[in-house]
Amino acid sequence: MSGKDGINEDLKSIKESCHNFCTATSKAVTYKELKNLLNSKNIMLIDVRETWEILEYGKIPGSVNIPLNEVSEALQMNPRDFKEKYHEVKPSKSDSLVFSCLAGRRSKKALDTAISLGFHRAQHYAGGWKEWETYEFSENKKGN
Repeated sequence: MSGKDGINEDLKSIKESCHNFCTATSKAVTYKELKNLLNSKNIMLIDVRETWEILEYGKIPGSVNIPLNEVSEALQMNPRDFKEKYHEVKPSKSDSLVFSCLAGRRSKKALDTAISLGFHRAQHYAGGWKEWETYEFSENKKGN
């Protein structure tokens, strides 16, 4: 009997530690959370849309454009090459990263890629450019 109880206790503690870890580090950020993170300058915001999309529609101020198909390679580049290509300091695995795109699909893929490469403080902005633009437009309208 004690063997089975011991296994159940182990499973219970594993579930609790996973639950605490998973809830402590939510992988999706809201518009307000992203605004606060950008103001704090404690994150690197990576926009994974294609370059033409950013040129045509705009971007979140302070974001770095690394198209989705380049994310895996970019996060594995040596720092000198990364700086040369993206004009930013390459993030370390302990840095906070937030990925964004148009509406959250590509940023979620980029997030999964980053986590698989050991960037455990990575998150994504599920609302993407569509949500950002809506909030920013309404805030600017209120200001006038």
